[in-house]
Amino acid sequence: MPNNDLTAQMSHSPTRTIWRLAWPQLIMTMFHVLIGMTDVWVAGYISREVQASLGIITQSLFFLLVVAMAVANGAVAAISQSIGAGLEKRARRYVGLCLILAAMLGAAFLFLGLPLKNLLLSALQVPESMRPVTQYFLTVFLLLLPPYYMLLITNAIFRARKQVFYPLYCMIIVTSMNIVLDLGLGLGWFGMPEIGYKGLAWATFGSVTCGALFNLAVLGRQGQLCPACFAPWRWMKRATPYLFKVAWPSGLMQVVWQSGYLVLYAITASLPGGAVNALAGMSIGLRIESLLFMPAMAFNMTASILIGHYLGARQPLEAKRFGFRILALGLVSISLFALVVWQFINPWVNLLTRDAAVAAQAVSYLKWNMLAIPFTLTSMIVAGAFNGAGATLYNMLIMGGATWGLRLPLAYLLGHEIMNGAEGIWIAMFCSQVIQSSTLVYFFHFKNWQRFAMIRHRNGQNR
Repeated sequence: MPNNDLTAQMSHSPTRTIWRLAWPQLIMTMFHVLIGMTDVWVAGYISREVQASLGIITQSLFFLLVVAMAVANGAVAAISQSIGAGLEKRARRYVGLCLILAAMLGAAFLFLGLPLKNLLLSALQVPESMRPVTQYFLTVFLLLLPPYYMLLITNAIFRARKQVFYPLYCMIIVTSMNIVLDLGLGLGWFGMPEIGYKGLAWATFGSVTCGALFNLAVLGRQGQLCPACFAPWRWMKRATPYLFKVAWPSGLMQVVWQSGYLVLYAITASLPGGAVNALAGMSIGLRIESLLFMPAMAFNMTASILIGHYLGARQPLEAKRFGFRILALGLVSISLFALVVWQFINPWVNLLTRDAAVAAQAVSYLKWNMLAIPFTLTSMIVAGAFNGAGATLYNMLIMGGATWGLRLPLAYLLGHEIMNGAEGIWIAMFCSQVIQSSTLVYFFHFKNWQRFAMIRHRNGQNR
């Protein structure tokens, strides 16, 4: 039976429902920003090579986490739709299935990644002066994969169940530990041994591991780790195809998207002049941009939750209306915030670097990428709606096409052939966001993305 009480409550006060789910996630994403800011500040205090290496490996870590993100998207779609349909037993079993996948996949990618780390460093065209630092970061971050997989997937489980405060509590733990260990191990504060860039790597490892353990403890207290939550093999064999149907386009999209960023880093690293300054400036710019990018993730995740619940309750038209409500609310609130952030760009950049050339590149990066904020927000929120519906195939085709069909060729053309500088790369990023967001909105408004949902009519059509 669909959870009609839940959907009726959400429809009665839609704006309140959106904010009730979004604001804990907004705060949670700000803790993500604080982690990034602290990492960059401590790295910049050590050296610009460490700062640039951190930017490259942080982006590489996202690439290594793509399967976890894919399973997380599948978890949100399957669990939220099951709860929306009133199928609690099926939701619990999907929780158990996702935990098994988190443990297995995290371990598998650790053992696959360690022998290939030198190949990855070569593919990234890391300058020789940065290679020892970058290699150390990569080794520690590979060891981090199993707990990071568990952290991402357990947070997705909580979101799908509308328990949005637990990921917030988890991020408070992760952020607090990361800041203390960054400053302590990186700079020798609080009486800790000063081990420089190595301290930054182990700070990330320790804080993420503690966050994953906290989530598992909460799930255990809620009874989500009992034997009954882990279904028989026969059930898992029947349930996995929908999870796979949602996850594989999401995973492939993440591969396409993150590999696109790695190629973008390679295009920047191979600029005819000022490559290290451009890489360091891009690293700083990404951290400051995350003041807007990460809060947008709160609306992305809220869209996934609500779209999934409404489709599970067989209310596709209401799901679509909620998608546009979330889009409007996110665009207005975060675009206004972007105008405020822009007033403080120069002081924040100068706080994160003492190098004038790096600061100039960071401001140039931010100028173009903050102009793109309305388009970036639109892409993220509509993509979140498609995730909740299980329509991750649309995200893969549209976002992957914009990245490889437009952004990267244009970045090389403008950066290397026409403008001979990093600003051409930033302009290419802006253009790709405009095309990508417009295409996503077209598909959301005109195409039947509701057909990807798990719950169907007997005649095969979604309601």
